[in-house]
Amino acid sequence: MKLKDECGLFGIYSRSSEIAEVLHLGLFALQHRGQEAAGFALSDGRELRCYKDLGLIQDVYAKGNVRLFKGQIGIAHTRYSTQGESARPENAQPFILRRAGRWLALAHNGNLSNATQLREELLSDGVYFNSTSDTESLLHLYARALGKSPAEKLNALAAKVLGAYSALLIDGDRLIAFRDPFGFRPLVLGRRNEDWIVTSETAALDMVGAECVREIEPGEVIIIDREGLHSQRFGPQRPRRHCVFELIYFARPDSRLFGHNVYEFRKACGDLLAQKETHEIDIVVPVPDSGLPAALGYSRRLNKPLEFGLIRSHYIGRSFIEPYQASRVHKVRMKLLPLREVLQDRCIALVDDSIVRGTTSRAIVHVLREFGAREVHLRIASPPIVAPCYFGIDMPTREELVASTRTIPEITRFMGADSVIYLTVEELQYCAKDSENFCTSCFTARYPEESLPSEHPALEYLLPK
Repeated sequence: MKLKDECGLFGIYSRSSEIAEVLHLGLFALQHRGQEAAGFALSDGRELRCYKDLGLIQDVYAKGNVRLFKGQIGIAHTRYSTQGESARPENAQPFILRRAGRWLALAHNGNLSNATQLREELLSDGVYFNSTSDTESLLHLYARALGKSPAEKLNALAAKVLGAYSALLIDGDRLIAFRDPFGFRPLVLGRRNEDWIVTSETAALDMVGAECVREIEPGEVIIIDREGLHSQRFGPQRPRRHCVFELIYFARPDSRLFGHNVYEFRKACGDLLAQKETHEIDIVVPVPDSGLPAALGYSRRLNKPLEFGLIRSHYIGRSFIEPYQASRVHKVRMKLLPLREVLQDRCIALVDDSIVRGTTSRAIVHVLREFGAREVHLRIASPPIVAPCYFGIDMPTREELVASTRTIPEITRFMGADSVIYLTVEELQYCAKDSENFCTSCFTARYPEESLPSEHPALEYLLPK
């Protein structure tokens, strides 16, 4: 399953000025969260240097000679945009601004659900924008907010901003990290000797040899300066609503988020999915790479062999495929290499983490049949997606979602599969244990109260409670 707009953040406050390579390594561990653009900002407390561009982290770091940047405070960001218009260099992060004699640099993961309204208000106040990104609005709102302390400024900001924002900010000689009151997107605090690190996932801490201290709480701001680390609350009190899709799909399997080991969570979903099996299965085939942990849990529960009937080509990327007017099946075959000897005359359970539009899954089913599969039973380790996400994951419109208007038999016919089984929302919540803390809006069309503006079009599609 392919989604967009899941950004990665990495920041460090150090006693050393040689932090550019640490920023590079930490952000590199988050490349899966965004492959369109990257950026780095380093400050010594007085001057700030920033470089950002379209491209993979390694390429942007090399093109900008970021290894030559000096400073004790640094933030880095990798991005995947929500729309084609945003695939422009000026929308890469961090965004920088000089105000009241000090430099500000901001990087953000999430989505402001009232971004259009905020931008219009700022424009009417005479603010000039260099981009179309809601992150630039967030930076201007912070810079213009009343209050002396970061917490006071964020209180003013939170009174205006709706939606999801986990963010890193260089404010003069301070590194500031903050997370929206719902806690939609992840943000963790780590320590490496005397250095403080804040990042999107614990895997980035492992990459640089840092220890995870804890998650930054929803509605918490962390300020790190020469005197150490300070924590304060900001914004209105809200129920926790962690994005469950982080566990299902986005986060690295070796990360620990929201109190869960991501790999074990996905295996547990596959195990529970297998308990619903109604057909005789010969082999279990994961959709690489995101479907692998769930497929492992599934195969172990049924005691059926896990086979790599599809091998992912790591030499074919989006930039190579998209310019060609190839069919969806052709594109799938360019990225996933089917093994006829594994598939031939087998009844296959094809396991994936989720289905969005369904066009890629449909093409994969077609390819498996073309290479000899006798039956293809599609098994999805999450519930049907019936509504878009407005909190940092770029899902299609409701009309484009394959499950929003189709029943399971209709989805089965659309896919060309012999059968389709999903987890239910209740079963997913069982795997999550602390299910009351998770946002499942994309599965239920029930959005957290006061997370969307009152005129938001999504509210027209609210399902009955």
